[in-house]
Amino acid sequence: MPVWRGCFSRWVTDMSYVAKRTEGTAGAPLFLTFHGTGGNEGQFHGFAEQLKPGAHVCSPRGDVSEHGALRYFRRAAEGVYDMDDLAARTAAMADFIRSEKKKTGAADTIGLGYSNGANILASVALAQPELVDTLVLMHPLIPWEPKDQPGLQGRRILITAGERDPICPAPLTQALVDYLTAQGADVTVHWHPGGHEIAQSEVDAIAQFLAG
Repeated sequence: MPVWRGCFSRWVTDMSYVAKRTEGTAGAPLFLTFHGTGGNEGQFHGFAEQLKPGAHVCSPRGDVSEHGALRYFRRAAEGVYDMDDLAARTAAMADFIRSEKKKTGAADTIGLGYSNGANILASVALAQPELVDTLVLMHPLIPWEPKDQPGLQGRRILITAGERDPICPAPLTQALVDYLTAQGADVTVHWHPGGHEIAQSEVDAIAQFLAG
């Protein structure tokens, strides 16, 4: 999987989240990144800096440990979420994002997450869609049927996925795409022929999506 390195960054602790931050220029967007299970706040931070030079970049570290692997919420098994824990941690993450938006004064907010990071980002969008304007969900897994969310209308969302992903099965990915489209979101989808790994074509698709 690609590795990106950034500069002029710092780590701080905010509420329950350790986060890596890069201070952007005045009027720049806020770019939030969310790592996958076993990753950390550095996984996509430099990638965000490269995608949006001058942006305020904030990458919170998951505060749940699953046998030493960092995550953003608990699960009982692969694809079986602790829904009460997810609800509580979604609310906490929404508060964190709201605080970051206030600190930076950014008028536009971008969120990028991979796997478990995509799931917490999607959960925040389902609960409080006004917080993040543009979303990049890499290999998300939403194994329940969300309620209608009119606030998603007009939100730009990119979903990237593997056609043979054993962790995020293609039919569930397509169900999420169909749901978001039905809510009026502006959804773009990129498939690659592999599994749960991040393909170079995804990286290219993300760059193109955010440049558009």
